[in-house]
Amino acid sequence: MTDDRDTSLILNPKYDSAGLITAVATDSRTGELLMLAHMNAEALAATLATGEAHFWSRSRGRLWKKGESSGHVLRVLETRIDCDQDALWLKVEPAGPACHTGERSCFFRRIEDGRLVRDA
Repeated sequence: MTDDRDTSLILNPKYDSAGLITAVATDSRTGELLMLAHMNAEALAATLATGEAHFWSRSRGRLWKKGESSGHVLRVLETRIDCDQDALWLKVEPAGPACHTGERSCFFRRIEDGRLVRDA
């Protein structure tokens, strides 16, 4: 059975029980996956209004603008939502590393034989 959310052209995000929706950010030029975070309605509204990525920090319990302290903002060029509106995809132009560790992407390690291996 198809929900109206699946086919309509009305933005109606399906937030989880904590009021959050998963968001991934990729580099608009390279397609590289940069980070995964969560948004609440306020973060999504701020992102759409400003063109810069805002997220809900589960650890800090507050709204935060990516790069608010580092200056490494993510300028959002395109925002997509999946078919059942429970996940977002941000195509961004990063102004520096996306990861708080200073790595370009938060996904700088891979799992091999049960161990973590850093990308070269």
